[in-house]
Formats: sequence, C-alpha cells, structure tokens
Amino acid sequence: MPTYIALLRGINVGGHKKVPMSELRDLLTNAGFQNVQTYIQSGNIIFQSSKKASELETEIQKLIHSHFGFEVSVIVKTNNELQAIFDRCPFSEEKKEHCYFILLSNIPDEHLIEKTQEMIYENEEVVIKNDCLYFYSSTGYGRTKFNMNTYERKLKVTGTARNYKTMVKLLSLSSDLN
Repeated sequence: MPTYIALLRGINVGGHKKVPMSELRDLLTNAGFQNVQTYIQSGNIIFQSSKKASELETEIQKLIHSHFGFEVSVIVKTNNELQAIFDRCPFSEEKKEHCYFILLSNIPDEHLIEKTQEMIYENEEVVIKNDCLYFYSSTGYGRTKFNMNTYERKLKVTGTARNYKTMVKLLSLSSDLN
C-alpha cells in the first residue's frame, strides 16, 4: 500500500483554522486511512492508502470541511515524489538548509513562470521547477519581500511552504512506513 504525505495549508496559524492533530488523526483513521501520523501542528500527515493522490486530496478537504467547518488546501505527495522535489532543489547545500520548499498544486504554465521572474528582490532567490517553488533569502524568511499569495495569483496555483528541517523529517517518517 502506498505511503503518502498530505500537506495542509494555513491551519493552526495565529489562532485561525484550529485543527488538533489528535482529532485529525482520528478523523482520517475512521475514514479508512492506514498508519496515520502527524508531524508538528502545521498540518503534515503521513499515512497509507490504496487510493490515488488526487482522490485523497479531495477526500481530506471534504473530511476537514465537514468536521471542522472550514476549507483547507491539501497537497498529497508520495514519498518518492517528495524526495524528488527535495533532490531537485537548485541551491547549494548551505543555502538548501535555509531555504523553503513551496509545494504547488499544479505545474505552472511556463509563460506565467517567466512573468514572475520580474519579482526578484535583493538578497532573495526564487527558482520554480515543476511543482515546487524554491525560495532562499540571505536575510531570513521573516525579513523578505517575498509574498506567497502574490506568487500563487500570478502562477494560478495554490501552494504550501515547508522549511528544510520539516522536509527532512517528513521524508524520514514516510520512508519508515515503506
């Protein structure tokens, strides 16, 4: 049975869209998901299912909406897909350890990617490869002009960001289930 990683966007941030992880694990387990684990409060779920990723994204969205009462963007990847995203990171190892991986719902149109190249700011690097936007700032994420919402609008996708340490942990947890 395939192992998946579901990445939820914008939960448990600033008191909005509160989702207790124990409740989420129970919700998914009761819905038939196998070996459900969560990692930190920001919406990282590792589980097994015989369904396809696109079906799982829709199902998780519906379950959260019906149980918690709000909509959440969900991106589901296999361990191999997440590993490929991690391995494609274009930055040096030093920069990679301080970068963000913004996983996108779809591969953006090449024409839209070209238009975003005009939005580059000093001390910031953005590289879009397939379904991931890789972001690095030499001054730290909290001091950037980078705005994920702007990129989502311009690329006509939704995304959710994870830092290097979270990606490493998700890859480790999901490979343990294989």
